[in-house]
Amino acid sequence: MEIAPNATPPVAKILDFGKYRYEEQQKAKDAKKKQRAVTWKEIRMAPKIDDHDIETKIKAAARFLDEGDKLKVTVRFRGREMAHPDRGRALLLAVGERLKEHGVIERMPLLEGRQMIMVMNPVRVPQVQNAPGGATAGGGAPVAASPSPAASPSAPVRTATPPVSAARPAPAAPRPTTPAPRAAPATPAPARPAPTRPSTGNRVH
Repeated sequence: MEIAPNATPPVAKILDFGKYRYEEQQKAKDAKKKQRAVTWKEIRMAPKIDDHDIETKIKAAARFLDEGDKLKVTVRFRGREMAHPDRGRALLLAVGERLKEHGVIERMPLLEGRQMIMVMNPVRVPQVQNAPGGATAGGGAPVAASPSPAASPSAPVRTATPPVSAARPAPAAPRPTTPAPRAAPATPAPARPAPTRPSTGNRVH
């Protein structure tokens, strides 16, 4: 398969043709899934519509535009109403003005036979992505970060204090113990002589 046929020399590579066809089919299928079919919605009114009915029609039109559908607003003229097409034009422009937050007028009111048609497209909300340097993708000015209390000189500086817990008394240091002096061995007291009875002088023979 040629990759760069206009190069000198041309660049080509060898690949599996079946695998190449399968990858191309998968790419086409993914692209088809991402596509969204355009859906048309229509709202019909009369030149003599009541105010309450206009409110109901505008609510339905806003819902259609928010869902991403194209809107076709039609005013039908009957009988002698064709003599005053300016009323239908003013009505359509008033509806477009009230729906400006939901859609944009693609085609201005145009008279076709006995009906006047106006086409509106939904408003595409741009996706805002964070760009480097703090700038937004839509070109807006970067949002300045609010200064922290510690950065401002007038703000008081608070320091975190650890929670005060109930202090326990430290255990007393053990006192050094001195060995008690040993008592001297007791000396036995001298034995007392046994008492003797006085002799009476009478001896037994």
